[in-house]
Amino acid sequence: MAGDDPQADKTKPVMLILVGAPGSGKTTFCNDVMSADRRPWVRICQDTIANGKAGTKQQCLKSAAEALKDDKSVFIDRCNLEQEQRADFVKLGRTQADVHAMVLNLPARLCISRSVKRTGHEGNLQGGKAAAVVNRMMQKKELPKLSEGFCRITFCLNEKDVKEAVDAYIALGPSDSLPSGIFGQKSEDAKVQLGIMKFLKKVEIPKNVPPNENSQVSAAKRESKGDVSCSMELEKGCNKNGTAEDEFCGKSVVGDCSRDDFHTLAFPSISTSDFQFNHEKASDIITEVVADFLNKVDNVRLILVDLSHKSRILSLVRAKAAKKHIDSNKFLTHVGDITRLHTEGGLHCNVIANAANWRLKPGGGGVNAAIFKAAGEALEIATKQHAETLSPGNSVVIPLPSNSPLHQREGVTHVIHVLGPNMNPQRPNCLNNDYVQGGKVLRDAYTSLFENFASISRSKLNQKIQKESNRKSSTGYSDNRCDLAKDTTCDHTSENVQKAKREISHEYEKNKKCKGLPSGFDSKDELMEHDCVGSSIRSKSSSFSAKHDDNRNESSVPTSMLEEKVHTHQKISEESKRSWGSWAQALHQIAMHPEKHKDVILEMSDEFVVLNDLYPKARKHLLVLSRASGLDTLADARREHLPLLKAMHSAGLKLAEKLYTDDAFMMFRLGYHSVPSLQQLHLHVISQDFDSPHLKNKKHWNSFTTAFFRDSADVIEEIEKSGRATLNDDEKLLLMELRCHRCKSAHPNIPRLKSHIANCKTSFPSSLIQNGRLVFASMKAAA
Repeated sequence: MAGDDPQADKTKPVMLILVGAPGSGKTTFCNDVMSADRRPWVRICQDTIANGKAGTKQQCLKSAAEALKDDKSVFIDRCNLEQEQRADFVKLGRTQADVHAMVLNLPARLCISRSVKRTGHEGNLQGGKAAAVVNRMMQKKELPKLSEGFCRITFCLNEKDVKEAVDAYIALGPSDSLPSGIFGQKSEDAKVQLGIMKFLKKVEIPKNVPPNENSQVSAAKRESKGDVSCSMELEKGCNKNGTAEDEFCGKSVVGDCSRDDFHTLAFPSISTSDFQFNHEKASDIITEVVADFLNKVDNVRLILVDLSHKSRILSLVRAKAAKKHIDSNKFLTHVGDITRLHTEGGLHCNVIANAANWRLKPGGGGVNAAIFKAAGEALEIATKQHAETLSPGNSVVIPLPSNSPLHQREGVTHVIHVLGPNMNPQRPNCLNNDYVQGGKVLRDAYTSLFENFASISRSKLNQKIQKESNRKSSTGYSDNRCDLAKDTTCDHTSENVQKAKREISHEYEKNKKCKGLPSGFDSKDELMEHDCVGSSIRSKSSSFSAKHDDNRNESSVPTSMLEEKVHTHQKISEESKRSWGSWAQALHQIAMHPEKHKDVILEMSDEFVVLNDLYPKARKHLLVLSRASGLDTLADARREHLPLLKAMHSAGLKLAEKLYTDDAFMMFRLGYHSVPSLQQLHLHVISQDFDSPHLKNKKHWNSFTTAFFRDSADVIEEIEKSGRATLNDDEKLLLMELRCHRCKSAHPNIPRLKSHIANCKTSFPSSLIQNGRLVFASMKAAA
């Protein structure tokens, strides 16, 4: 029964607060229930509250109050993903109705797919912009609790759950009520899902551990059609008396941890051993940071490892992870040796974390000593090459050399050293029981650890994509085989490469005698590399590029990098236009003679050609190259060029539309460099993730994120009004400090910046959103 007085409850209306991201099916749920017409319902939707138009939360509250006063049940059809957003409605309904929550906790990808594809949405949240909104809102999701004031909460994790919930409310007549409590939520001690029962396997209890005290996390291997995957338990705790909390204590909860699309980090509990950080507080921080990280990053798995079968930290984390509904396939706990996860546990963890000391030295006992010993001298040498010390709250990634025993035996490719706070007065830098500061440092340590792991995961994924791209492009580009949605590599023979290098070497010597190296070049090699790229000379299998990447920053450099490195201090003038060196004429040659460069051209028209940047500064980076003779740079553009500029802009929008099939989250900017180094006007179409190994220095970053980069929409508007575009050609723009293009936070170097922007969820500045400067991947190209 819903309460002590059933008769009173029966006549109470219901306030059903829907909780779910855009695309989760809130409006459909309301319509399905209301179509049954068994109880008077009023749907309160903020998108239509103001006479069919979007309104305010206050208007929704007012309408809800009026409906409840008339003894009508109400749907609160808003996202309501945060407790703060729900609180006023709960407060309003608590005295007048049974307040229910319907949590449509469907997979994020499904919500995004629905939002992007739908048309005619009441709030106009559809297309490419919907993807970004859904992604941002999902990061702030706070699942409702009974303590907020709800008397019933229903969780729907899939469409079947939704159908059952709809049926339950359809059956709710005017005099009926539903039981109180939480429904559909996987509780802490819930039974294992039926679909995975056949994979369960008894854990072998070590001989030296009493039978009822075992809380070991084991791995059970299974084979299926040639695939070998491992199963891993999310351990069930045992109570103080040593009795199992439920019948599954000592059994495994399956998590497939050998899937190719998952990268796995195994990490120990930081600072809870020798540094004596409080386990209760530490477990809170671990689960909070893990939940936040897994909400932001896909295709990764985290495994908390402890050597002891009686580990209190594992039991605490396990219980709190269950309460937070953390996906047990993405976050698991394991009892075992972190240096032998594969050979003894059957786990494939390509990255492991080390609870290091500040000197980053071997020894000291515990995890640190074990990892350095298992990895051998190779880890110590590699660590010295990357860092000398480590401060609390930080981490550092160490690529593990292939000759390391840990790499060869366990498949570990990276070790991440991480240092937490010290609460042990017998150790240096003790915080003297200051858990406010200690908690902050520990949270920073885990955040840094997971961000570095995410960076490794992205890098691995990019390498996989590039290898696949190279394989598929072994015959080079052609007019009828180019795929704009894939990164491809140009096919050129090593003979052509060597020929080009000889020609460039000759040109270099000639130019050097007359005017020296262009600004930004440090060596003849760099100039040769630029010319090689500009002349569209590429390695057939990218082995040429890979080889030179190891020896220099880049063996051959994309057009955008040419502009950045060769950025001239001279103003654009007729004289400078006529003095382009051969190294800067590469794009001009392609534009004037496209028939000779079909291997690099993706699209071609009478007005422009489209080509990829082989070393892009983001996941997607293309050029729309003008074919107009005499139009070398943005400084040359006049009103008579407006039709061409608009056509190039339209082509950029169409490219974004085509690239949508790869990533619905992508956003682009279309623009020009104020002072390019290559002859021939070209429009950059660049995604705003800036996730590329070729973005390496300040000039790379600032040439696309400061006023040096002129948005195409602004350029067109300025030329229409004044006849020419404004050029922000101060070289100081390229030397500015590194700042995130979203939140504007400053960062000391490119690696730290990349780590930040990969996880920054701050909305883009309003200045970018205005005037069409920020283009969503699925936005339809404008004519």
